[in-house]
Amino acid sequence: MAMSRSIEQPGHDGTRVLVVIISAAVAIVGSFIGSGALLGTPIAQVTDGALAADATAVAPGGPAFSIWTLIYLGFIAHAIWQALPAHRADVRQRRLGWWLAASMILNAAWITCVQFEQLWLSVLVIIALLAVLTVVFGVLTTERPSSRVEAVVVDATAYVYLGWVCVAVVANIAATLAAADIDPFGLGPDTWAVLVLTTVALVAILLAVAGHGRVTVTAAIVWGLAWIVVARTTGDGLNSRPAAIAAAVAATVAVLATAIARVPRQQPTTRTLK
Repeated sequence: MAMSRSIEQPGHDGTRVLVVIISAAVAIVGSFIGSGALLGTPIAQVTDGALAADATAVAPGGPAFSIWTLIYLGFIAHAIWQALPAHRADVRQRRLGWWLAASMILNAAWITCVQFEQLWLSVLVIIALLAVLTVVFGVLTTERPSSRVEAVVVDATAYVYLGWVCVAVVANIAATLAAADIDPFGLGPDTWAVLVLTTVALVAILLAVAGHGRVTVTAAIVWGLAWIVVARTTGDGLNSRPAAIAAAVAATVAVLATAIARVPRQQPTTRTLK
């Protein structure tokens, strides 16, 4: 008989559940501020458009940010799901809850930094967010979800979140450097675009291998990269063929790495002597 994942040790489950709910609410409020719908200034307009879709060669096109709607809906669904009596004492949720709450708070903190035009501080926050989501990824990939509902509201939400942040972190750093008129080593925006997008491709390979080909992570990374291609090749914004090609190659590499990682490993056969 399989052992249940529920209640191994008594803990402060109620506190954790409440913190996750509050963190999700803070993130949602932050999203309204970041969109300009509530008090704040739209992210793309802050600091003279430093984070706009045409600010740097690695900035995704505007429609790419619609992925946040999916992520925020995931926050709400997860907050509700983990609060249900059947799940609040779940061992997997005990391992994940505080980290996911931290990721939501960091998301709101990033928006706050940007609203106050503290771009360098926003870089530190988004790097911290990436680190926290990496921990979440490690927890999720070491134990399977107990149901399809959990796989969607917990795993898929976190995977999409991580995949998008992998692209957002390089865009954030590039925007901050450009706003400060800093070009390390004088390589130029196109060369730096190729280098950082190559880094994204390497990260995508690493996540594919470590996660045995988690499609949702890759889909979010490819989504961001695809909108970089669109932004660099269409419209009246910043066009860059090298950046567009690098983003397209990175997306292709991410897809191939995930497909290869999902190929079942063949078990070694043992020969018996007769």
